[in-house]
Amino acid sequence: MKIRLVNQGVFTPIEDIEQAVYPPNEGFYWIDADVDDLAVLQPIFALHELAVEDCLSEEEQRPKIEIHEQEGHYFIVINSIRFDDEEIFLRALNIFLGRHYIITVTKQKINELRALKPILLEEQVSRPDRFLYHLVDLVVDNYFLVGDRIEARIESLEEDILVHTKKSHLNEIIGLRSEILWLKKVLGPQKELIAKLNKKDLKLIDDELQKYFSDIYENAVKIAETFDTYRDLMGNLREAYQSSVANRANEIMRVFTALTTIFMPLTFITGIYGMNFDYIPGLHLHGGSYLLLSFMLFLGFGMFYIFRKKDWL
Repeated sequence: MKIRLVNQGVFTPIEDIEQAVYPPNEGFYWIDADVDDLAVLQPIFALHELAVEDCLSEEEQRPKIEIHEQEGHYFIVINSIRFDDEEIFLRALNIFLGRHYIITVTKQKINELRALKPILLEEQVSRPDRFLYHLVDLVVDNYFLVGDRIEARIESLEEDILVHTKKSHLNEIIGLRSEILWLKKVLGPQKELIAKLNKKDLKLIDDELQKYFSDIYENAVKIAETFDTYRDLMGNLREAYQSSVANRANEIMRVFTALTTIFMPLTFITGIYGMNFDYIPGLHLHGGSYLLLSFMLFLGFGMFYIFRKKDWL
């Protein structure tokens, strides 16, 4: 657990957690904690027991905001996104927003928390609600970056399928489409959360600052629409795969059909001269076997040449 006094974007480490209970003369306290620290933080800051239970739960939490006026804080859950090794990961970021403090509780490392520090310094942030705004803005912007990587992966898959279709492509299409559909279910509640931060009457968030959440909400809507597009693209990609497989099968069948057609007259000739009759024209001709083989070769290559010329092979 790290405790910092944030004033004008400048961080001052604090050793005594009890000091963060009382409002500082200037700035606010940011407590960066993990779930194990909640046992210490809950009694000190009177964190609502249901909110603490949500932080400790192993089940996936929906993005939401809970207003605990009696305890004097809001509990906010928002999902950070990562795209590693062609797999999408969502990591819950639990936030307790008070008048003079903000507590972030995570189970894994959240990149947005590290990226937030230079922004706080540049914007000279001295209020916890502005900290919340910049944090949510970073989280939402990261969805665009992940979306760009997903789009690049879809384009790469499309090129691979058109050039050389493999069975593994279908597994990649199904896996990526499942990830996108799963993510779509999360984006709905997250969009609702940002809409509440934008429109709901929230005493711990300044009215002027609340208007800025409308920009984040617009980005959240764009993200949802973008992933709708990706879902449709994955459907088109699956159709392209099936079409490519069908075309490849047709190509193979065309080759087999052409080869069968070439060998049909050759089989017919060998069948005739393999019959057990005493007299067959040319059977006793000197060098007749060589003439017959030459004729068969000429016939086979001639048909092959005609098929190639007509682009049947």
